[in-house]
Amino acid sequence: MKKRFLQSFVLLLALSLVLAACSSGDDSSDGGSNSDNDAAQTTLIYGRGADSTSLDPAVVTDGESLKVTENIFDTLLNYEEESTEVVAGLATEWKVSDDSLTYTFTLREDVKFHDGTDFNADAVVYNFERWMSGGTDGAYIYYAAMFGGFKEDAGHVIESVTAVDPYTVEFKLKRPQAPFLKNLAMGPFGIASPTALEENPDTFGENPVGTGPFVFKEWKRNDTITLERNSDYWGGEPKLEQVIFRVIPDNSARLTALKTGEIDLMDGVNPSDVSQVESDSSLQLLLRQGMNIGYFGFNTEEEPFDDPKVRQALNHAVDKQAIIDAFYAGNAEAAVNPMPSFIPGYNDEIEGYEYDLEKAKALLAEAGYPDGFDMELWTFTNPRDYMPEPQKIAEAIQAEFAKINVNVEIITYDWTTFLEKVQNGEAQSFLVGWIGDNGDADNFLYVLLDQDSIDGNNYSRYANQELHDILIAAQSETDEAARVELYKQAQEIIHEDAPWIPLAHANAPLAAKSNLKGFVPHPTGLDKFTNAYFE
Repeated sequence: MKKRFLQSFVLLLALSLVLAACSSGDDSSDGGSNSDNDAAQTTLIYGRGADSTSLDPAVVTDGESLKVTENIFDTLLNYEEESTEVVAGLATEWKVSDDSLTYTFTLREDVKFHDGTDFNADAVVYNFERWMSGGTDGAYIYYAAMFGGFKEDAGHVIESVTAVDPYTVEFKLKRPQAPFLKNLAMGPFGIASPTALEENPDTFGENPVGTGPFVFKEWKRNDTITLERNSDYWGGEPKLEQVIFRVIPDNSARLTALKTGEIDLMDGVNPSDVSQVESDSSLQLLLRQGMNIGYFGFNTEEEPFDDPKVRQALNHAVDKQAIIDAFYAGNAEAAVNPMPSFIPGYNDEIEGYEYDLEKAKALLAEAGYPDGFDMELWTFTNPRDYMPEPQKIAEAIQAEFAKINVNVEIITYDWTTFLEKVQNGEAQSFLVGWIGDNGDADNFLYVLLDQDSIDGNNYSRYANQELHDILIAAQSETDEAARVELYKQAQEIIHEDAPWIPLAHANAPLAAKSNLKGFVPHPTGLDKFTNAYFE
């Protein structure tokens, strides 16, 4: 009897060991995550809602691309871990002339690009000359938005970029630009390998080469992007061996994948699922500060939205708080202005358009539409920090507009197609949003609503010369108090012209395994995984 029991026990133990061996491996090629019990886990799988469009940070505007390139490339300056205060990056020191027209940067030495070539002043000049050129087919949109156009444009801020010596770069400006340093720290201005750009000019976005903490390995379209540790990283060797960005479009499916261990971190947690994450001891909830804006945009070049009265009327027809309660679980602030209230220069004296259907009808009648009209509203499929349930929000607005006889047809596209078409001015109206890049008012007001940004991030194609003059003056003003007053004036003009219906500033929830440490969601939405590890 004892012998039979002993034999059964040994057999059971052997079977258990075999099963354990089969289930504990990390098959990164299938997007599988390490076991929770594996203390040596060194692969992080990040579940997200959509794929990147390109891995060349200079030619994209979407967060899904930039959140990957943030880990492949470095910029001259960085932001602090939890704010947009500027700190050293590839440049260790900088000096500014008394007239704010000359910036001199001292660069790090002994930094290598991932292809083994040297990072130096010539590489910095090469990248800026590339961006200044303007490229073709709408390339370098971010550069134009942040630096007043391209080399031949009258508003271009940068006069020259010069390599003084191998590790010193001098920028000369045509006029002062107050957010210049913050602009340089933005993800789109990651310094790329000149050698790689010259060898693969047409495919660099599929084979990116930077100096960042992780090296590009593989891209399976609409599935995964795999990055590997840069062991020679100047900022210190990352603790993770791999970071895999995996596309799972549906929020709920992504949360299920997190619970089952298929992924380790996810963005786009449904607001209704926040309490579920908080109550699960194997998970942790992380909140990204709401440096964003979700909005309903009008194409102001098309009838009837070329009439401010129509735009004002529809502003009165949206119950923002009801949308926030229903689709953000209350974890957002109703938007009045195009930027959140903690950004310096916010005008808190402006009162938002109150929800008033009778006032909306009256304004439509004044504009010549007493019986309403038919319109299209374009939206996208995947959730964003500022728009957690875009389709349902579109349907809620559709129902509100029906009450004032405005009949809405909802048109839906995948994220990449949607962005391209809206940017080209094809949409009559649309739901979209913005996550701030640098914490400066200029990055919301000028980038999103100035006439210089039409065909860029000004999807409403809104132009107002008075606003433009104020925004350029604010860029050039180095006295902070004076800048604040200019931005307050700008918001008054925008509020009256109503090119948008500002909806919400959302604190975006992310969820992760409870043993993920060293990861801090950045307000810009672009996270580096240099210090992340599993306990």
